[in-house]
Amino acid sequence: MSVGDFLIGSIDFLNNIFWTYILIGLLIGLGIYFTIRTKFVQIIKIKEMFLVLFDKATISADGRKQISSMQAFLIGAATRIGTGNIAGVATAIAAGGPGAVFWMWVVALLGGATAFVESTLAQIYKVKDKVGFKGGPGYYMTKQLGSKLLATIFAASIIISFGLIFNSVQSNTIAEAFGGSFDTNKYLVGAVLAILTGIIIFGGITRIARFSEIIVPIMSVFYIILATYVLIVNFSAIPDVFLLIIKSAFGLQEVVGGGMGAAVMMGVKRGLFSNEAGMGSAPNAAATATVSHPVKQGFIQSLGVFFDTLIVCSATAFIILLSGQAPSEELTGVVLTQAALGDHFGSWAGYFLSIAIFTFAFSSIIGSYYYGEANIEFINKNKVTLTIYRIAAMGMVFFGSVVSLATVWSLADLAMAIMATVNLIAIALIGKFAFAALKDYLAQRKEGKDPVFYADSIDGLKGVEAWENRPDAKTKKA
Repeated sequence: MSVGDFLIGSIDFLNNIFWTYILIGLLIGLGIYFTIRTKFVQIIKIKEMFLVLFDKATISADGRKQISSMQAFLIGAATRIGTGNIAGVATAIAAGGPGAVFWMWVVALLGGATAFVESTLAQIYKVKDKVGFKGGPGYYMTKQLGSKLLATIFAASIIISFGLIFNSVQSNTIAEAFGGSFDTNKYLVGAVLAILTGIIIFGGITRIARFSEIIVPIMSVFYIILATYVLIVNFSAIPDVFLLIIKSAFGLQEVVGGGMGAAVMMGVKRGLFSNEAGMGSAPNAAATATVSHPVKQGFIQSLGVFFDTLIVCSATAFIILLSGQAPSEELTGVVLTQAALGDHFGSWAGYFLSIAIFTFAFSSIIGSYYYGEANIEFINKNKVTLTIYRIAAMGMVFFGSVVSLATVWSLADLAMAIMATVNLIAIALIGKFAFAALKDYLAQRKEGKDPVFYADSIDGLKGVEAWENRPDAKTKKA
């Protein structure tokens, strides 16, 4: 057995332990728990989510940059649409059959409550920085739990997962897409991607990053338009596709890659990779928003999970399942989605998807890199450490371009499992403060107020910096 085979075997073994015995139970179990404790907030409060989405009221931030709820939602939507929604869904269907789509929906429905809790917590414990706010799991682990060790483990896991391994998934998807459409050499693609990444992260050409901020939303909208057209043209076949998904989800008929177990496993894995609910990454972005109450951003993140999985991932699934293309060894990942689009629209659609995937995935590479950089600073502010990290990030971009699809997804699954496990344990321990914040918000809303949060609104909070105490100190605590 070669060293490579041994490493892949070890990764698969660890993945099996984490996903089979730990993470699926945590994700689904806590999703149910948070859903019950918040009284189905992700479903009952959909109307409130849209009201908050268009809420223009913000609190004073001493002249710091203001990020509105709508801006936070659009930024999150633009960054979410990409590899997970397009290549990840295709990978799930190829390995777990159509039933994997059903379990992606389940993860999204339960994950809406989880996203609400972790993002509300991120807002409560955020801190001021030079331009606005920052925060995330590392902050609520340190401040409320008093666990620098747990925060450091999480920071290390997000550096490894987002900064390094997830970027190999993004570059692999770009290489696969360009290979399928233009027959390009994957080593050449990898080298170009690594160089472009280096130019940006070492502070060079920032115009590429600005270009991505403009083009990614345009590509996202166009992709959704294509999916909508597919649904309209194939409207009569939609009920049959729904029936196929449900039957496959419970092992009621044979599916590619196995029965119910494969469908559940792949649906949960790819659902988490796509919407990130519970992983601990979204709270880093949620903490930057300027809102009058933490619950408002919890609502926004919950809505983002629904948009990501129930709309965009479902769109990809229906594009594939309504086409004449069936998964095979050659057709998996983004290549399967390209083939399905080509079946619906002709060869030009495959070329469009290649360009779209490049913009989606490359912008994700840069965004993921900065997630890692922020956590490098949380652990060690030494410039040498940062330089080593940057070189490693470029190396992983090249590595992902040239290795197999199965290899990069196995690595991503393991990194994601470790990161999510640490975060889920933390929010399980302090989730009660998110429940209390929701109670405070709803009480104010019932009184006809625009809810405002104060540091002393909830008993037991520790280390709250970004929120002021109530003007009247004698006011009874909520």
